[in-house]
Amino acid sequence: MQLTLEIPDQYIQGQRQNQIAQQIKLYVALMMFQSGQLSRGAACELAGIDIYDFFQACKQHQISAINASVESIEADVLRFQQRQR
Repeated sequence: MQLTLEIPDQYIQGQRQNQIAQQIKLYVALMMFQSGQLSRGAACELAGIDIYDFFQACKQHQISAINASVESIEADVLRFQQRQR
């Protein structure tokens, strides 16, 4: 699905269109994750970033990234361990 937004020029000066689109997708993903509408994985997919960048964004915006089940956290730890190899 494609969504078109009108954003006044004064809010986008000095930024490219794709940078703004990426930033908006991240903010939407963060808000939907925080409100419980998206899982971490779905939020990452919407934002177009990996889980580690998502955790960093959560930290930057003071959003708790740990609101998941034990099973979900264990799966994240396993993925992290595999990435380190």
